[in-house]
Amino acid sequence: MGVVNLARVDERLIHGQVMMTLSQKSGVNSIFVVDEVVAKDKFMRELYKNAGSRTGQKTIVVTPEKAKFYWDEYNFKDYNCILIAKTVSVMYDLVKHGVPMKELNIGGIAQKDPEKDLLVTKSVYLNQADAQKLKEMNEEYGVESIYFQATPSAPKSTLKDVLKQFNL
Repeated sequence: MGVVNLARVDERLIHGQVMMTLSQKSGVNSIFVVDEVVAKDKFMRELYKNAGSRTGQKTIVVTPEKAKFYWDEYNFKDYNCILIAKTVSVMYDLVKHGVPMKELNIGGIAQKDPEKDLLVTKSVYLNQADAQKLKEMNEEYGVESIYFQATPSAPKSTLKDVLKQFNL
């Protein structure tokens, strides 16, 4: 059975030194990129596979539905992976579906709606709905460690501190 060693939300998906460092985490042998648009675009899919292969890890690019299927049918085989998606919503749906993860790193989310999105760390904007999803993932779905950290060398912000900004 496979294991999600680390889940990460980052709009850039695989990029530079961040993924090089994270991919060296103990036990990791693969990167699962979960994104509807990238998975359905052959050029983008190959681009991300090639970028991921530079880490030395097998890189698999799938839609959210295919990731759920792959968990249901194969429990991610023997892949000990970094599971990465662009949005909190995708990660929430995977957790709610039953894909187990203990650690979730929120790395980079750009502002979409200036009326609703709060800058909660140097590189992360969140809205109330996503903050609520993160709270549920922690309290109801067993994601024990949710933290905000753009790069491995940057300071961490805790979920608790971020939720205070939303009165949650």
